[in-house]
Amino acid sequence: MEEEKISMRNKQTDNYLKLKPLRNEKISWSVDNEQVTLEIENKGVWNTLFQKILKKPRISFVHLDEMGSFVWPLLDGGKTVLEIGKAVENRFGDKAKPLYQRLIKYFQILESYHFIYLNK
Repeated sequence: MEEEKISMRNKQTDNYLKLKPLRNEKISWSVDNEQVTLEIENKGVWNTLFQKILKKPRISFVHLDEMGSFVWPLLDGGKTVLEIGKAVENRFGDKAKPLYQRLIKYFQILESYHFIYLNK
């Protein structure tokens, strides 16, 4: 199987493919009919204030799509982005393209919300 060509092929992207994503252990999650749901506790002063005044929930539920639900259990800190990409390609084929651009962006979003950590 041949690796997909990455248009943004540079040192930063190559290094990104070597990172090992790890789920944040503080986030609870469950699987129902192959769909992963993350349970995010809304903590902090502002969240507590909004919960009391605006009746906002203490826990938010994030439902991952089909590909996200496939990837989430693989984020054990042992597999690299490249290895995860190969598993996604095997499962979804052309449906996953552009594979590595999508995967990298997905991990960047998850990291920005502190859902995962990217280890070297």
